[in-house]
Amino acid sequence: MRFAPATRLRGELTPPPDKSLSHRAAIVAAMGDEPVRIRNYLDAADTNSTLNAVRALGTLVEERPDELVVRGSGMREAREPSLPIDVGNAGTLLRLLPGWLAGQEGRAYTLDGDESIRRRPVDRIAEPLERMGARVVAREGRFAPFTVYGAHLRSAHHELPVASAQVKSCVLLAGLSADGATTVTEPAHSRDHTERLLVAGGATVRRNGRHVTVLNCDELGLEVIDIPGDLSSAAFHVAAGLLVPQSRLLLRGVGVNWTRAGFLRIVERMGAIVVGDLEEPDDEQVLPHEPVSDLDVTAAPLVGTTVEPDEVPLAIDELPLVGLLGCFAEGETVVRGAAELRLKESDRIAAVVDGLRGLGGDAEATDDGFVVRGTGGLRGGVLEARGDHRLAMLGAVAGLASREGVEVVGMEAAAISYPGFTADLAALGA
Repeated sequence: MRFAPATRLRGELTPPPDKSLSHRAAIVAAMGDEPVRIRNYLDAADTNSTLNAVRALGTLVEERPDELVVRGSGMREAREPSLPIDVGNAGTLLRLLPGWLAGQEGRAYTLDGDESIRRRPVDRIAEPLERMGARVVAREGRFAPFTVYGAHLRSAHHELPVASAQVKSCVLLAGLSADGATTVTEPAHSRDHTERLLVAGGATVRRNGRHVTVLNCDELGLEVIDIPGDLSSAAFHVAAGLLVPQSRLLLRGVGVNWTRAGFLRIVERMGAIVVGDLEEPDDEQVLPHEPVSDLDVTAAPLVGTTVEPDEVPLAIDELPLVGLLGCFAEGETVVRGAAELRLKESDRIAAVVDGLRGLGGDAEATDDGFVVRGTGGLRGGVLEARGDHRLAMLGAVAGLASREGVEVVGMEAAAISYPGFTADLAALGA
C-alpha cells in the first residue's frame, strides 16, 4: 500500500481499545469463577488469540454487541486441553498465560504460535516459574512450543535483570496461587496494568518503589472492566500530527496510565505540542482503575533528545516512532538501553534503522538502541514491514510526512493490533 505526502491532517478520532489491557482483562477474568463484563475489548488478531486460549482452558466467552461476558473456571481449575494452546502472534499471551497455568497442580499445558512467536524466548518466564515449583520444558531450552507443568507453588523474591511488564505480570499471576507473598523487583518501572486489575479484583498488591508484592489469593471479584483507547495505537496519529505541517488532531478517550505514557513525555521534551490530562507518577500505590484523557495534537518543530534506559520500559512500543521523529528533528536523537526491542515481532532495532535508511534517513544501530541524525525530513521509498504491525504503521506515517511518499510492503500486518488504521488515517485527510 502506498502512502502519499499529506498537506495537513485535521479532525478527531478514538483509537482502538488498548491491546495490552485487553489481553490482561481476558486472562484475569478467566481466573475468576463469576461472570465479568469487559467493555471495549479490542477486536484484533492478537487479542482474539487470547479469547481462544482461555476458551481452551474451560472459560465461557459470550460476545455481545457492546461487551464481552467472561465466565472463568476459577483460580486453580483451568481445564487441561488435549491440543496445544495456539497463541498466534501474541507475545503478551505467550508470556502472561503461563503464570496462571503454573499454579494448576497436576496438569500440563503446551503453548505454541506462529513462526514469529517461535523465535521469541521464554526462558525469562521459565526461570522464575521453576523457582516457584513449576516445571517448564521448552524447545532448545528457551523457545515455543513449550509445556508448563503445574504445581503447588512457593512464594519467592524475583529480581528481574531487565524491566519487563510481561515477565513481571507472569510472576504476579503465579504469585496469586503461591504460598505467602511473592515480590518482583525491576531495575526500572514497567507498565502496571496487571497490578491494577488485580487490585480491582480484591487481591492485595503493594508497590514500594521498584518492588511489587502480591499475596496469595483464593479468588478474584471483578465485575466490570472498562478498556480505554490504546496509547500505543494513538501514538502513530500523534506522530503524524506532529510531522505533517498545519495539522491539528483530537484523539478521544486515550489511556494515560503513567507507566505507559513515556512516549508523550519524550515527545514533549522534543518540542511537541500535545495537550492532555496525564496521570502523575506514583511510586507507592497501585490504583484500581486506568486514567483516560483526550489528547490535542498540533504540528510543531522538533529537536533531538536522548532516551535513557529507565525511560525505555514506559515507551517500549513507541520507540520506533521516536526514531522516525528524530529524522525530522534538529540535531541527534539517541535511544539507549532498549535491547528488548530485538525480541519483538521483528528485531525492531535493525528493522527501524534499515527502514529509515531506506527512506533517506541518517540512522545507525547500537547494541541496545539506535542513533538518528535529523536531516529535515525523509525522501520516501519502500519499507518492508517484516510482518511487524508497528513497523507497518510507522511506514504509513513516514509516507504522509515524506517528500515523495512511501510504499509499505506487508501493510496487512497492522491488523494484528489496529485493523482500522488506514481507514482512520483517511478520515483525517491522509
